[in-house]
Amino acid sequence: MAKILITGANGQLGTELRHLLDEKGIAYDAFDSREMDITDQAVVDQRIQACQPEIVFHCAAFTAVDPAEDEKKALNWAVNESGTKNVAEAAQRVGATLVYISTDYVFDGTNAGEYQVDAIPNPKNEYGKAKLAGERLVEQIMDKYYIIRTSWVFGQYGKNFVYTMLRLAKDHDKLTVVADQVGRPTWTRTLAEFMLYAVQKQVPFGLYQLSNDGSCSWYEFASEILQEQSVEVAPVTSEEYPQKAYRPRHSIMSLDKVKATGFTPISWQEALQNFLKQVD
Repeated sequence: MAKILITGANGQLGTELRHLLDEKGIAYDAFDSREMDITDQAVVDQRIQACQPEIVFHCAAFTAVDPAEDEKKALNWAVNESGTKNVAEAAQRVGATLVYISTDYVFDGTNAGEYQVDAIPNPKNEYGKAKLAGERLVEQIMDKYYIIRTSWVFGQYGKNFVYTMLRLAKDHDKLTVVADQVGRPTWTRTLAEFMLYAVQKQVPFGLYQLSNDGSCSWYEFASEILQEQSVEVAPVTSEEYPQKAYRPRHSIMSLDKVKATGFTPISWQEALQNFLKQVD
């Protein structure tokens, strides 16, 4: 296996990826934000030059969508745009392949059908704008790259919607959840598996969209999460549950390009059940 470096090693996705590689006996170098602050170009250059990776899994990101609108706006752009530029330039200098993780929030959510990989982005919040800027930089800088857009990410190793619902269900008889935003949940395990699959199978470089199969609203997702819990889940509209950052109403991304590589994502329901077995 080619020599691997992981950024954001202790984040939700970075941790999942490390566990997957450990299971498969694949060696790697991995750095968290304290060991490699991606906003510090000199540090990034030093780490990547020292390791000479052939593959860089760029899992480091700022993902707090609401704070990215105001008090953390500068940090959002520093990490997701400038940090990605630093990683891409250093990876390009050593001839590595870069795997960059992006988001469904590059879309405005007004499309009635699935977003194809060549759909024109139109991000409406600062997080989506910064991640799209990262995509553009990867395309400009790298010769060999995979951009993988994903959505509604949940996993064992970080804060996410599933953990929030399970925690709230312990203290509430009734939960209200937005029912007019529709998308595809993504288990970090499935995402990590495709990241590894792409580089091992040497699928064509470019832009991909990866989530678990099927789609749902946040309300339907919550209802599935809490089906074994004694709590009522009630639907509300986005207007009834205002949030600082704009959320796309309909951000279902096509999985056709991923499936054409021979990779078959399991359904979000199966992914959720597999995840819940891990955390019981």
